[in-house]
Order: sequence, then structure tokens, then C-alpha cells
Amino acid sequence: MTPQGCYVVLDVYSRYVVGWLLSTRESAALARELVEQTALREAVPKDQLTLHADRGAPMRSKTLAELLVDLGIEASFSRPQQSNDNPYSESLFKTTKYAPDFPACFAGIDHARDVITPFFEHYNHHHRHTGIGLMTPAAVHHGHEPRITAERALTLTAAFDRHQHRFKGRVPQPPRVPDKVYINPPRENPVSSSAPVTETH
Repeated sequence: MTPQGCYVVLDVYSRYVVGWLLSTRESAALARELVEQTALREAVPKDQLTLHADRGAPMRSKTLAELLVDLGIEASFSRPQQSNDNPYSESLFKTTKYAPDFPACFAGIDHARDVITPFFEHYNHHHRHTGIGLMTPAAVHHGHEPRITAERALTLTAAFDRHQHRFKGRVPQPPRVPDKVYINPPRENPVSSSAPVTETH
């Protein structure tokens, strides 16, 4: 059977894919299952999370809405008629589609899983993002960025001490990870640094 939808739960702060599910159909029950399993696996505390989703029927279903209430997760939805309302998930899917050797189509759902499983593993643990200081999503998601930034600073300082003329007298600084992120930057209500986002494509 041909895959019809890839459900992805993405932590927008770290860009870490915390959960995903590939299916031959769109389903409110599958969306609920993915969100519930992801929240439990990540040990998400109540009343600290916002789930921003598209306006597809599974994401707006009563089944999922009831689960979000039970888990203490606030629901947020893309603006009507805005297909690119979530730049973080759009960036993820663009990276997916343009990845080397990513097929133009899948022979079936097993083939799709064989491709997507290692892709998300690479994306989480090896792919570096300029938007998070050239860190991997896993490094930021698991709180390793302060140590990595400090190690980079030591390396850059040592390089400066050896070759000051190359740096025009200024000690180079490692890129920083932002302390907050936004979806369609509002005047209020910044997205929590722990808030994953789900998008279906």
C-alpha cells in the first residue's frame, strides 16, 4: 500500500523530531496515538506545552481535542488558507525532499519506512542548523548546547592566540542558540522552548 500521510511531532525550539508516524490513511485515532505516545515518552508536564497543527480533520478532531485536554496541552492551529504557516515544519519537509538519494516516490509503505527512519535519525543527530548555532537538534533538545558552545569558544580562543593576524585583532565567538523561537512572531505569547509542533503532509 502507498503511504498517504506522514505525521510528525517537532520541537520547534531544538528542531528535534520527537515523534513521527507513517500511515496509508489520515486518521484522528492515529494522530491521537502519536501525540499521546510522544508526550508520555518525553515526560511532558501538564500545562507547559502548545501543540501547533494544520487544520486537517485529524488534527481538529474531537478525539485529539479530548486527549490534549487530558494531557494539559494547549491547541493552536495554522491560519486559514496559509499552507506555510509553520516555517519550522516546512523547513523540515523541504530538507527531507531535497536530501541526497531521497526517492521521488515510494514503492510502498515498507519502502517509505526504510527511507524515513534513517533520515530522521540523521536529521536529529547529525544535521546541523544555522538557526540553532550550527548544533544538531539532539544536542539542543537534550541540553548539551552550553557545553558545546563553551568547547567551541575555547577552540576559537586558542586559534586566535596562535594566529591573531587572521582575525583582525578580534577573538571569534561561536554562534549562539536563540533563547526563544516564534511561529509567525506575535506581539505576545512566545512559543515555549519545549513546545513541539505537529504537522501532517
